[in-house]
Amino acid sequence: MTTLVTGATGFVGGALTRRLVELGREVHILTRAQSDTWRLAEIEDRVVRHVVDLSDAATLERVVAEVKPQIVYHLATYGGFASQRDTDAIFAANLTGTMNLLRACEKVGFDCFVNTGSSSEYGTKKEPMREADIPEPLGDYGVSKVAASLHCRSEALQKGLPVVTLRLFSPYGPWDDPKRFIPYLLATLLRGETPRLSTPLSVRDWVYIDDVLDLYLKTDELAKLRGEIINVGSGSQSSLGEVAALAERLAGTGASAVWGGVAAQRVEPTCWVADIGKAKALLDWEPQTGLTEGLEKTVDWMRGHLSLYR
Repeated sequence: MTTLVTGATGFVGGALTRRLVELGREVHILTRAQSDTWRLAEIEDRVVRHVVDLSDAATLERVVAEVKPQIVYHLATYGGFASQRDTDAIFAANLTGTMNLLRACEKVGFDCFVNTGSSSEYGTKKEPMREADIPEPLGDYGVSKVAASLHCRSEALQKGLPVVTLRLFSPYGPWDDPKRFIPYLLATLLRGETPRLSTPLSVRDWVYIDDVLDLYLKTDELAKLRGEIINVGSGSQSSLGEVAALAERLAGTGASAVWGGVAAQRVEPTCWVADIGKAKALLDWEPQTGLTEGLEKTVDWMRGHLSLYR
């Protein structure tokens, strides 16, 4: 089964690519020339890499026509970090890139196209976020992601295409980005150093990466949900303070976090949690890994990979 992955050099995309290789799939990845492939170093010889920018519609169309993928996983994104503030680049990657990729894939035909959305599409809510909620994103990243999700939904419904969007909350686990909260926290603690953090009150819906991948691999079921948007979270929220306390215990180095050591990058909501009822009902999916177990696995992995997190 020929599979195409965008965003394969990122956290979730890289994890998915490794899982696909383990399953013996023929995997093609699309990356930019400047992409850092550190997550794929161990499997680079087992995937076919195509260097193409998703904003380059002509080159993208040619590459997709050569690959003729049956399954397409679209995880390429830009703007999720505070340092990524270029509005044009955000919309070029998240909206135009998605439109170009879907159009190119439509021309050759495909069995399933899985678009990757973000909980940022919802904006701030006071209750668990449901797919039927009105999107109220704040900032270019959330706006561009919801526009891409709605474009995929529209194309699927109008043309009968097997396209579905998985709207991710806060995945974590091995190979996560060094700039994100959990890997920064764990790497610092494991070195016996002091993590400098903003506020313990911020909340997230953390979901372990293996559970996320299990849902991505349900392509037979996903292909039938044309145009649907599905939340991917744990269904419960935890504060940064709770995660830090658990991480300190699991690391066991005696180091502990200092709160208020850095300024908060935004006003944090008091509620940020997915309603995962739709995933349960339509896909018989719910996370199997609790936060404690997931952090234990991540700590064990990071002990052997600290050199990647300097």
